[in-house]
Amino acid sequence: MIAIAVDDEPLMLGALTKAIKASADITSVADFTSCEDALGYIKCGPVDIAFLDINMRGMGGLALAEKILGSRPDCKIVFCTGYEEYAIPAFKLHASGYLMKPISARDVQAEIDNIKGVRQKQKLLTVKCFGNFEVYAKGEKLPFKRSKTKELFAFLVDRNGAGVTVAEIGVALWENDEDQKNQNYIHQLFRDLRRSLGSAGAEEIFERNNYFYSIDPEKLDCDYYAYLKNGRPEFRGEYMTQYSWAEKTCGALWEKKTK
Repeated sequence: MIAIAVDDEPLMLGALTKAIKASADITSVADFTSCEDALGYIKCGPVDIAFLDINMRGMGGLALAEKILGSRPDCKIVFCTGYEEYAIPAFKLHASGYLMKPISARDVQAEIDNIKGVRQKQKLLTVKCFGNFEVYAKGEKLPFKRSKTKELFAFLVDRNGAGVTVAEIGVALWENDEDQKNQNYIHQLFRDLRRSLGSAGAEEIFERNNYFYSIDPEKLDCDYYAYLKNGRPEFRGEYMTQYSWAEKTCGALWEKKTK
């Protein structure tokens, strides 16, 4: 998870940032003493969780939270304060958490664990495999920088959570597992894919375990997965039609349908 911490008191900010960094779930944290600087940062890239002091000079934490949610509605807000009277207005903003100072690493982890529990139940993206392959976030097509990035994601969706190596991806996407240039390019596609997923607050769908890459099927609302589980929606003989490597799965689906 990508985090930011905002507190106009440098000592408090340092302690908060240290507590956030102690969490194994946090991949990076940027800290700010200025609300305006924090806003500029969050508009330039994905942020999963924001730890905000409420009682700050200038804009203040509550107003900052409103602006953050306006730019990044999926960002989780955790307010940090020494004043209990702010709890009611904080939760009117649908804050994910509310921490009383002094804040410990254990306090931060408890809030992160609570947020993870909520997010794990959510379907972060809608994926259409029957017909052409398409990906949607909140009803809008998810943008991919390269067509091969989209194809890479399609291949991982096709594998239904099973891990694949870079060489296996190369065979599927180029029918050549010995071309080092292709393998280097695949690592660029991984970075592109993370950015595309991150733009929709769905970077956690993409997973890596040593040399194996996969996606988490439980976080996708996918017609292919639904059909495998309960036979709905109806399969009409078309599956990821723009990709030749998908013909094998299409054949298996047709066999399942005609049995």
